[in-house]
Amino acid sequence: MKTPKKRKKPTVLTPTEAILESISDGVFTVDMHWHITSFNRAAERITRVPRREAIGRRCSEVFRSNMCGAACALQQTLKTGKPIIGKSGYIIDAEGNRIPISISTAVLRDAHGRVTGGAETFRDLSEVEALRQELEGRFQVGDLASRSPLMQRVFEVLPAIASSPSTVLILGETGTGKELVARTIHSLSPHSRGPFVAVNCGALPDTLLESELFGYRAGAFTGANKDKPGRFALAREGTIFLDEIGEVSSALQVRLLRVLQERTYEPLGATRSETTNARVIVATNRDLADQVRLGLFREDLYYRVNVVRVELPPLRRRMEDIPLLVHQFITRFNRLQAKAVQGITTNALSLLMAHDWPGNIRELENAVERAFILCNEGQIDVRHLPEELTARAKTAGTGSDVRSAHNVLDAQAIRASLERNSFNRAAAARELGIHKTTLFRRMKRLGISPPQKDGRSARARKQ
Repeated sequence: MKTPKKRKKPTVLTPTEAILESISDGVFTVDMHWHITSFNRAAERITRVPRREAIGRRCSEVFRSNMCGAACALQQTLKTGKPIIGKSGYIIDAEGNRIPISISTAVLRDAHGRVTGGAETFRDLSEVEALRQELEGRFQVGDLASRSPLMQRVFEVLPAIASSPSTVLILGETGTGKELVARTIHSLSPHSRGPFVAVNCGALPDTLLESELFGYRAGAFTGANKDKPGRFALAREGTIFLDEIGEVSSALQVRLLRVLQERTYEPLGATRSETTNARVIVATNRDLADQVRLGLFREDLYYRVNVVRVELPPLRRRMEDIPLLVHQFITRFNRLQAKAVQGITTNALSLLMAHDWPGNIRELENAVERAFILCNEGQIDVRHLPEELTARAKTAGTGSDVRSAHNVLDAQAIRASLERNSFNRAAAARELGIHKTTLFRRMKRLGISPPQKDGRSARARKQ
């Protein structure tokens, strides 16, 4: 006769444990030696580490995060006694996936008030991050990002330009991102399998530039002890980018014309021509048509490079892109400098919006990078910005430039809210926390034209 098996008694959870098991946020606790003492069901799901494997191990072995070590939020809480709420970061789960999270920390005490360890909750932001990337994708092509209508027109034609084998001329002021556009065209083109080779034609004297572009053979001149391939040879099946093409001398323009027309060139000291299949993209901050009229640029070369033209607007004509660009720079410098700067204050952003940016995107990037020297955590504030910007703000006081910057930000917020609410102005007003008549007045003051359809249903309009 078989002995009946004893049924395993169900685990009885305390009310606190039952709550922790039911929530969607991961929760774990540690003792004073950083060993995990509890690990809820959501923590298992997010980290993909079973509870039985997590408990007893050091938290850094289970909770592999970019904040482990000196940037540990829980360590900071245990040291100061102050909780941390909603700090952003990421973990690497058991399968090697990077999971974006936000964390909050607290101190654990016993009945006598003595510190016994710490608790950390973390929220999986994967869906939020995916949504953010989807929204950003509407304003992004390759590494280029913009909400400006002027840049959106550029984005629309870039895929077609990339698929074409034609030479491309990129025009724009210094610092507008001409090389970044060239790299984007390369990455979208059939030449992306080959290298991208960039040459600044304005940085080298004519004799050096010629050997740099076309290479030379051993014995071509004193010191040429062996063959050296030029940039056209290095570009092979890829793309060669000739920046500041307007600085090239007339003599070298003739050689470039031959490369573009016949796809052949001769290295210095060579006795026969070589061919190139590299895609050619050129750029300049000069008006080449004006240079042609002045006799400084060959007309035949101008027509050869001006097959497809891309004109980049200066930053002062796309000021609505400053918040987006600042966010990109903060993300990149956080990664490069291992910092945790969380953004920029409204006052600091308004100051950036009030500047006319003669150096364009390069100048803006430089301002954010300099701010990182003074700002180690939290948000970039006015005091972190370069002195030339803050000095102007002090002399301007609450002048029209800063008010204009606030107006741009206000208009951006209104347009974004209208889009999110299918141009239903009443819903947008509720989201912005203002009365709909206030919204109408602001739209009128900021020159925001109401859409032909206001987003309300036909039934609502009849009522």
